[in-house]
Amino acid sequence: MDTRGQRGRWAEFQTHWYGSPSADLVPFVAHYWAVEWDLRGQEPFRQLLPPHVNVHLSFVGSSPGVVRGPARRFSHRSLSGTGRVFGVAFRPGAFRPFLTVPVSRLTDQSVPAASIFTHDLALTVASAAADAEALAVSAGADAVAVEGLLRGALPVMDDAAAAARDAVELIAAEPELMRVEALATRLDVGVRYLQRLFAEHVGLGPKWCIRRYRLAEITSRLEAGTPIDWASLAFELGYADQAHLSRDFTAILGEPPSRYALRYPSQPRPR
Repeated sequence: MDTRGQRGRWAEFQTHWYGSPSADLVPFVAHYWAVEWDLRGQEPFRQLLPPHVNVHLSFVGSSPGVVRGPARRFSHRSLSGTGRVFGVAFRPGAFRPFLTVPVSRLTDQSVPAASIFTHDLALTVASAAADAEALAVSAGADAVAVEGLLRGALPVMDDAAAAARDAVELIAAEPELMRVEALATRLDVGVRYLQRLFAEHVGLGPKWCIRRYRLAEITSRLEAGTPIDWASLAFELGYADQAHLSRDFTAILGEPPSRYALRYPSQPRPR
């Protein structure tokens, strides 16, 4: 493992920014994000990208926007030199109104934004900023610009899309929901209805979404520096034992918990 990815050392050459959408875009947009890096004089860095439930719209330099669908598995990206990306993370389930096809057609895919949006979504992203404060100013300006573009293409949020969006957010908000049957009961709908709804509007099945958000409990605790009893956490998240948790975590996030924990400054190596 590249030691530049351990103990928070990635922050020595990467800067991240997150911003909230305006009120009229909240039904569709989860947040805006920007990342920049400066690896001048260094070897390229192999960045691990965890899988995600959101659809993302991203811009690099003056290149046309790219839409990336939900991802079921981890991937990697090679960073070199200097660069910056600005992106829009749509709320899970809330991108379907922009499409003429089910979101499942975008799963694990990247397509030109022009193939989805008839409105021109051209956005020129500035080159890498000097520091976090400069990035925040520049990315904030990008957010204002992209909101104007999105408003020109904004569809109507229909009831099914809102239902899918709210179902995913319920999974995220209630860790005790560990089974699709429990989610169906909570929403007073059938399991098959949920499966169809998620395929159409989320692009991933409800079972996978539940697994992903339960594993996100781990990364959130790692980020917060919370001490973790791994055997107890496995039981808490609905796994038979720590070994099952480790296998699931590795399959989805690309590394076992013992290795992934090394990415965070305050975490000891799990046993």
